Amino acid sequence: MITGSIVALATPMEESGAVDWPALEKLVEMHIEKGTDSIVAMGTTGESATLDTKEHLSVIAQIIKWVDGRIPVIAGTGANSTSEAIHLTQQAEKLGADAALLVTPYYNKPTQEGLYLHHKAIAENAKIPQILYNVPGRTAVDMLPETIARLADFENIVGVKEATGDLERGAEVIRLVGDRMAVYSGDDETAYALILAGAKGNISVTANVAPAQMHALCEAALRGDDEQAKSMNDALMPLHNAMFSESNPIPVKWALHEMGLMGPAIRLPLTPLSIELREPLRNILSQFNLV
Repeated sequence: MITGSIVALATPMEESGAVDWPALEKLVEMHIEKGTDSIVAMGTTGESATLDTKEHLSVIAQIIKWVDGRIPVIAGTGANSTSEAIHLTQQAEKLGADAALLVTPYYNKPTQEGLYLHHKAIAENAKIPQILYNVPGRTAVDMLPETIARLADFENIVGVKEATGDLERGAEVIRLVGDRMAVYSGDDETAYALILAGAKGNISVTANVAPAQMHALCEAALRGDDEQAKSMNDALMPLHNAMFSESNPIPVKWALHEMGLMGPAIRLPLTPLSIELREPLRNILSQFNLV
C-alpha cells in the first residue's frame, strides 16, 4: 500500500511550451532526497489537461525511469472518454507505473451508474492497481460514497483520492471502504485530520514546494500524533492557502519559479500568476525560507 506524502508533481516547461526535461529530473531527485513517499506523474498539478497523449506518456515514462524504483510512481491516466482512459492506463502499466490515478470523467457529467461502468471497464481492461479520484470542484461530477463502495469490489481498484475537503464525507468513505481500499486526502488544508481518521496519505500540491515538511506532517498523522500533526498543519496554512490563490497549478508553478526550480512558463489557457499576487506569494515563501 502506498502511504504518506504523495506529491502531485508540477511539470516544468520551457518558454517555447516544450517540457523542460532537465528541470523535471531535478524535481524528481529533490523529492526523493527530501522524503516524499510517492510521486503522481501527470495529475492535475502536472498540467495533464494541456499535454497531448504522446507528451503525457513521455512524462510518465521519464519519471518512472528517473525514480528507478526508489519510491512508487502513480500515473495520472484519467479522461472523460472511457476508451482514452483505458488506453492511458494500459500504457502506464506497460511503462512500469506502480499505480494509476483516475479522475472522474469531467465535463460530460455522467450518472453514478455511468461512473461505475466507466471505472469497471478500466479495471477489467488493465491490471495495474487503480486509485479513483473524486474532485467535483473541477470535474462538475461527484462520485458518491455508495458508488465508491461498489467499485471497491474490484481487486485492482485499491484506493480513492477524496478531494472534496469535507471531513465528514471523507470519514463516511473510510467507514464504507476503509477495510477494502486506501483512502487518500486530496485537500492539503484538511489532510492531516483525514489521515488521523484513517486515511493513508495525502496527494499534495503543497508538497511541491515543502516536501520535507509535508512528509513529516503525514508521518505524524499516520502514527496518530494528533497534537503534533495539527501544530505542523497550522504552521503550514499560509503556504496551503497561497497554493490556491488562483487555479492550481498556476500558484505552485510560480512558486517553484521563485524558488529557482523551474522557469515561469505555463501552457494556455493557463497563465502565469497575476502580477498583484506575486509579491504576497514571495513573502510567504520567504517566511518558510524557500526563497
